[in-house]
Parts: sequence; C-alpha cells; structure tokens
Amino acid sequence: MTSTTADAPKPTLLELLWRAEPAAARRGPRKGLTVDAVVEAAIAVADAEGLEAVTMRRVAQSLGVAPMTLYTYVPGKAELIVLMLDALYAAMPRTETAGRDWRARLASVARDNYAMYRAHPWAAAASQTRPPLGPGQCAKYEHELRSLDRLGLGDIEMDDALAYLLAFVRTAAADAARAEAEREASQVSDQEWWEANGPLLAEVLDVERFPTAVRVGRAAGEAHGAASDPRHAFEFGLERTLDGLTALIDR
Repeated sequence: MTSTTADAPKPTLLELLWRAEPAAARRGPRKGLTVDAVVEAAIAVADAEGLEAVTMRRVAQSLGVAPMTLYTYVPGKAELIVLMLDALYAAMPRTETAGRDWRARLASVARDNYAMYRAHPWAAAASQTRPPLGPGQCAKYEHELRSLDRLGLGDIEMDDALAYLLAFVRTAAADAARAEAEREASQVSDQEWWEANGPLLAEVLDVERFPTAVRVGRAAGEAHGAASDPRHAFEFGLERTLDGLTALIDR
C-alpha cells in the first residue's frame, strides 16, 4: 500500500530541529511548504503581533494555507515555539571575542543576546529552562562557553556562570520590552509624561517626609529624562553581574 501524508510517521521535535525526517516521511507525497517556511512565518507573526498571536491558525493564514496543513510540518504550537527560538539562536550575530580578556568576552556575549531579545521581544518570554538542543542552541552554547573556558572554572561552574549571565540579560530585555510596550500603548513618551505630571508630583511629594526618595528620584529623573532608562539599567546591571563573576573567577 502506498504511504500517504496522513499515515507517514511524524518526526519528533529533535528530528524537526535537526531537519532529520524519518525515511518513510521523505518517501511520502511532496509537500508544498517546508518546516523552515513555517518557522519563518511564525517568527514574522511574533515580531509583528507578539507571541500570544502565534497560533497554528494565524500562521497558516499568513502562509495562505488551511490550518490543518501546518500539522503535517509541526505537531503543535509548543513545538513551533521551540523551533522559532532555535532559528533565532542560529541566525543571531555573534561577536568574535578571540584575544580579548574574559570580562570583555562575556560582555560581548551579553550584548549579543540583549540585541537579539530587543529585535525579537517575544523571545525573552518564550525562552525555556529546557534548552531546545537544536543546531542553533548548540552553536550558541558552544560560542558562549568559550568565553569562560580556561579560566580555572569547573565544567559545572562554567554552565552556572553562563546561565547566571543570560538570566540577567533576559530579565533586562524583558523589562525594556515592557517599558516600550507601555510607551506605545499610551502614545506618550517618558519625557512628555514627566512634563505633564511633574508639577503635581512636586506638590504632593513631601520633601520632609521622603527626603532621600525626592533627592535621588530627582537626580535619576534628570539624568535619564524618565523614571528609568532600560539601556542604562542593562549596562549598569551587566557590570555588576560581571563583578559577581569576578569573585568566582579570581577565587
């Protein structure tokens, strides 16, 4: 009996990540799309509309096919998100760090990840504790671990140090994305908000009751033109994160 798309074995997630379809699936009828095309379409939807907009129906609509068609390529949304993340990891620029000291190497790793998350804000929320183990994730992990190699750390310490750094980056990028979303939703810039609300705040904030908060808040507001500056917060936090790793590496 001739094999059909319906009865062909479905590839596992790892097979999809490495584009290693079962032989029986490859012998089936030629498909009109590819896994890569589905993943690219899903990333475009997430970039434009957010991760919550990524459904099998919405992605199928962007590709001009019936929703059920996508299930011949990807089992479901959860697997699709893993494929999307791995594609981002594969495509993200990686700064060459050879010949630089460890602190500069790790700073480059952090900034590369921050840039990737800022270009694709949904990715910070979608990142999972269980890595996708696809080619993109593996290439990313290999590159980033080299920044910690030959520093006297054990293998577990290298993994822990990298996880510690990247957790900070994800949090900083997610905070920046939320701030940006709030500005877009209100259609008011931070500077405009402060200009509109500053006079009232000056009246209600009692300097005698909140002397430290008023002094520090005023200084920060003048420095950043807002209550906070996500990029400044990232750079400040990055330096303190590297300071923490210095204690481990120097030990």
